Amino acid sequence: MTRFSTRCRRALAAGTALALVTAAAQAQAPTQGAAPAPATGQTVDQNRLLKADKEEGNWLLHHKNFGAHRYSTLAQINRDTVKNLKVAWTMHLGGIEGGGIWSHGGLEGTPIVENGMMYVTDGWGSVYKIDTRNGAGKLLWKMDPKTDREWAGAVACCGVNNRGVALWGNQVISHTLDGRLIATDKETGQVAWQRQVADPDKGETITGAPLVVHDMAVSGVGGAEYGIRGWIAATDLKSQKEIWRTHTIPGKGEPGIETWKGPNNAEVSGGGSTWVTGSYDPDTDLIIWGVGNPGPDWDNTYRPGDNLYTDSTVALDAKTGAIKWHFQHTPNDPYDYDSVSENLLVDAGGKKMALEADRNGFAYAVDRTNGQFLWATPFVKKVTWTRGINPDTGKPFEYDPTKDVQRYNPAVTPHPENKVADVCPGNMGGKNWPPTAYHPGTGLWYIPVIESCNRITHETMTTASLKPREFFTGGGPTQPFRITGSVTAIDVNTGKVAAKLETPFPLLGGMLATPDLVFTGEPDGRVMALDAKTLAKMWEFNTGGGVNAPPMTFTVDGKQYLAILVGLGGAWDKWFIDSTPELKSIQAGSMLYVFAL
Repeated sequence: MTRFSTRCRRALAAGTALALVTAAAQAQAPTQGAAPAPATGQTVDQNRLLKADKEEGNWLLHHKNFGAHRYSTLAQINRDTVKNLKVAWTMHLGGIEGGGIWSHGGLEGTPIVENGMMYVTDGWGSVYKIDTRNGAGKLLWKMDPKTDREWAGAVACCGVNNRGVALWGNQVISHTLDGRLIATDKETGQVAWQRQVADPDKGETITGAPLVVHDMAVSGVGGAEYGIRGWIAATDLKSQKEIWRTHTIPGKGEPGIETWKGPNNAEVSGGGSTWVTGSYDPDTDLIIWGVGNPGPDWDNTYRPGDNLYTDSTVALDAKTGAIKWHFQHTPNDPYDYDSVSENLLVDAGGKKMALEADRNGFAYAVDRTNGQFLWATPFVKKVTWTRGINPDTGKPFEYDPTKDVQRYNPAVTPHPENKVADVCPGNMGGKNWPPTAYHPGTGLWYIPVIESCNRITHETMTTASLKPREFFTGGGPTQPFRITGSVTAIDVNTGKVAAKLETPFPLLGGMLATPDLVFTGEPDGRVMALDAKTLAKMWEFNTGGGVNAPPMTFTVDGKQYLAILVGLGGAWDKWFIDSTPELKSIQAGSMLYVFAL
């Protein structure tokens, strides 16, 4: 078991003080004339989660289902009625406070809804339970985990963020930025238990929602920019003990260690963070997860070799955590093109596919039973780092397996002889963490795109450069170029782009698909509905705040609602704002918007 600092132990020992149910919420009497409360305490188990799509009015999993489709069959809000969509109610949340290197928190979560009860998080990991019945929202409780803001915020590479919760039994399962897993009673808001999973002493943080499989909470970790050794870990929700922890950087004697070469023992600080929630395939009992960039980010001469399992999709045996297969997208990555994105699990063209929209600008399909490459296609307008992906191998055409250090297109690759390089996509990627969506009826896969280039300055790293809780990146980006965005729709049956809608700003929030509409938002505050086939804009509303979270939909009292969290945070307004100067006027905020006809 990892040894934690006194500061971490204090945070863990504070469990009895965590369940701060808001006094106002406790004092409120039931809404006058309200119907009897639904069975919000209905147990959530593996069988129910496997059938989550059958509860079409609920949203029980972070990505809607285990296959990460983010598709809802609800159709009251449709192509004909969406013009009548209006704000039904709003609710101010907290979590806007700054900490560490961050001036404020942001909202990136997906609300979970069960039988009219909504569970959302703010950037600091507070959990809110909201009664959505009777056409309004009423806060029932708030659990404030009292996250150590300075300690965790100082090593949160990319913002004060929390992307949501999971449900299990009668509990709400959540993470905190300072690395804890917390189980909160669904009815009372009281903390049942907590355990330390990640170690901020090492630069580890957690921002993703848990994935609950087989009575386990599966956690990923952030911190590749701080020289961590990444992992995916499973906690038994009954015993509260760790079942397995699989490192994404192999250790001595493990398969893949031969891909970490040179004199620096680079594998001990190799990165490979796993900060976006993965998927689960019940047919094979595999957990399929994306793995982030190697460290240092931009000095690949420090870490010769392909650097497995960074920039990869990995499939883990759900019960043991053993790696069953992997597919690597950008070996020996010199661009910070991590592959941490969610994997959509679809059946198309006679294949069982795992789809991943990579930061390197290409959308990939692999066979999810064995990791065999199927196809790749660019989803961004401009790619300069490679001339394309080899259709036989799935590797960049320039990849040379006989070389330990890859240059790909040398003119745009930062390295000791090319200290400054302009590369497309930029290091935020053609797509970052915001989730895609998939329409099973049309076979279209909707990708929220960052159309970008940026300038990378290379810095040579040494073993003396590696210090706990300090950036270990081998350089960094600047933003002399305008960055825009788009929605790209790919037909998964052909692997070809079927439609594209260009947007003035990068898409930083993610997608939702319904039978004939697709929903997304922009960082200038606009939420929009698009035609699911043509991507023509059908509806738009300006929230007045920055959209940095994906939309979702649910029903209560027989009526369909659209919900989205609004509050720009994360990396953009700190590291990339110069590329979108209009967004400098967007103020920090923390608001839940709910729309209805």
